[in-house]
Amino acid sequence: MTRNEAEALLKEWIPSDNLQHHCRMVASAMEAYARHLGKDDETTHNWWLAGLLHDLDWEKKPDEHPNYALEHLFPETDLPNEVIGAIRAHAPERTGAEPETEIERYLFACDEISGFMHAVALMRPNGFSGMKAKSVTKKMKDKRFAANVSRDDINKGAELIGADLGDHIIFLSKVFADE
Repeated sequence: MTRNEAEALLKEWIPSDNLQHHCRMVASAMEAYARHLGKDDETTHNWWLAGLLHDLDWEKKPDEHPNYALEHLFPETDLPNEVIGAIRAHAPERTGAEPETEIERYLFACDEISGFMHAVALMRPNGFSGMKAKSVTKKMKDKRFAANVSRDDINKGAELIGADLGDHIIFLSKVFADE
């Protein structure tokens, strides 16, 4: 699947600009990590695809997410199995598939934290520019701030990729500041 085809699918299935933005943030994070890890171009593209399409059915089929896309949308595409597996494992409580492979672990690690960091950036005059890990971790302690974001998943994600949470936040803040 090309970038243009993936973007068209995203726009077809996700009418909300906010959720499209989230998906693009996660795609950028995944692409940046793939490059950081020295992945080849095809693998880097697949990581980007996993990030972009991970919430494809969230708005139209929220009670069936991500299983609806896994069962009804992705079989009609040429998405590689590793991309489909990563999307399956990004929501283990809904699919029963824990993130095990590298792409699965990184998608899990980039999903919740991207949304949380976006919320933090909205509160800052310079957005992601100059964001410090402490700004994010301090907000994580406030359970009312971005209350729907799982702090446990954020922490688990950093563990899954073997990263210090602060380092993970700084890496992503640089990625998002460059967008």
